[in-house]
Amino acid sequence: MSKLKDDSISIYDAINYIKNGNYTIPAFQRQFVWSMSQIEKLWDSILLDYPISTFLFWRVDENNISDDTYFCDFLQEGYFDSLSRSIASNYRTIRIDTSKTDVAILDGQQRLTSLFLTFYGMFYKKSKYEKRNTSSGLVLNLYIELDENKVEVDEQEYNNKKFDIRFMSSQPSPTQFNINKIISDKFIDKNTRQEAIENEITKVPSTSKDYARNILSKLCSKVFDENLIRYTQLIDMSTDDALEMFVRFNSGGTSLKKSEVTMSIIEVYWSNARKEFGEILVGSYTKFDTDFIIRTALMLYGDVLKSNINKKIVDTLKNNLEEFKLSLNKLEELLNGFNIDIKKFESSWNVLIPIIYYIYINSNYIQNKSSILAYLTRAVFFGFFQNGTTSKLHKIKSYINQNNYEINIDMLDSIKELQVTKLKIEDVLNLDYNSRLTKEVLYYINLEHLNEGLTYQVDHLHPINDFNNKPSNIDADTFLEYRKNRDKLPNLNLYEGNLIKSGKSLIDWYSNFNDTDKQKYIQYAALPDCNYEFQYFGEFYEKRKKILEQKIMALVLPN
Repeated sequence: MSKLKDDSISIYDAINYIKNGNYTIPAFQRQFVWSMSQIEKLWDSILLDYPISTFLFWRVDENNISDDTYFCDFLQEGYFDSLSRSIASNYRTIRIDTSKTDVAILDGQQRLTSLFLTFYGMFYKKSKYEKRNTSSGLVLNLYIELDENKVEVDEQEYNNKKFDIRFMSSQPSPTQFNINKIISDKFIDKNTRQEAIENEITKVPSTSKDYARNILSKLCSKVFDENLIRYTQLIDMSTDDALEMFVRFNSGGTSLKKSEVTMSIIEVYWSNARKEFGEILVGSYTKFDTDFIIRTALMLYGDVLKSNINKKIVDTLKNNLEEFKLSLNKLEELLNGFNIDIKKFESSWNVLIPIIYYIYINSNYIQNKSSILAYLTRAVFFGFFQNGTTSKLHKIKSYINQNNYEINIDMLDSIKELQVTKLKIEDVLNLDYNSRLTKEVLYYINLEHLNEGLTYQVDHLHPINDFNNKPSNIDADTFLEYRKNRDKLPNLNLYEGNLIKSGKSLIDWYSNFNDTDKQKYIQYAALPDCNYEFQYFGEFYEKRKKILEQKIMALVLPN
């Protein structure tokens, strides 16, 4: 278990540690994303004595990083677009010498980069016609107004700056002070600091000299004298644990997803990975996301339990990309053969990953296609991936490997969560109208009858209005039993989106069809052989429940 060390240093110490190469950035960090306004407000907060939050440092040494643990240098230049937003810059990827570089920044990169660039870097503002990451554009410096009479502050506006701190490219007025000048020797040395301050405020009006003097004195104190960089340092922490900690500590501020962190790691080892992923996520996979590719790659080439994707996995994916794509094409062909539209898994693609793994490692997968459908329907019907997704993927991968690299019924029956039991089937049959799973079950039950491109909705066979008033030929207890089962699966079916039943009774709806269409409807809706008038709902319900049970069993337990 890692140890924690709390400490603090000055801004000046921190930026010099960066300058001297003592501090680095883990490769899984995101790009520098702060805008000009955020940097201005950081300095405003510092001068207002506001806390600038704690920092999270990771002590790195030869014991907790490996040869494929990459880091990045801090940016030497920051770029902004015409709207003052940060333009993503290319970080230089490095392997570090831990005898010199021994601290990696897990939380606080945006703040430290902003502070470092203020003093030792360069800021540029680019027009839309200029290249993104070249040292061109308007050179910016960060200035603070020392003449109190020129400071305009809207006290009514929430979160507005209290000091006039702004980026400027033009020649400043004599009363504007370039903040990066503060790190000259005359300000660093307390013996010469006051004289330096007086020299800087000679052109400030006499009515504002105290204001200007206080600002520069405070600026010196905040940069050199006070230990504003309060940090917790993690010691003896592995790379995987550091990544997990990084994600947790970046839950605030500019939003960050775990997949974005992982994508950053991938791009360290494979610069055009995002472009390649975009070429995979086309056609039926258009609305799948990059995390689908990442998690599938972890399943195929690494350990899906681990959150960190390393260089070996990335290289393996890169070198086997065509085979990876082929497996996705085969998956789509397989599902098409079942009349299953792969687009329906756009937000639930975890269930597909074990099938992709099976396709990838076993060229004879097609011989067990009924078992694949059994896995798919069991996983969906029994809520296999409702929680513990990564551990479930790890488990099913292990069982496939132990079962001669196959998905078959014996393998499925050996996984408790996927075992078919009477109680699980009864739970499915008792699904009601409002359950998300109801439409899924009806979808699979009706696979042979569904038409590609059409949308379907769940509706009642015996409509709701039949249950509003008790008919005279049904006793009260029977009617209450009818009402109890009104919204359950045996009284529900899928209808085409534009085919409105409009509350018609089942007998009236059925009677509208000719003899041929009646037979088709009986097959499509899995109607039992009984009277469809409402007074016989009890018999209808039990018989259709039995038919649905048989259909479900045929899916989850073929042969």
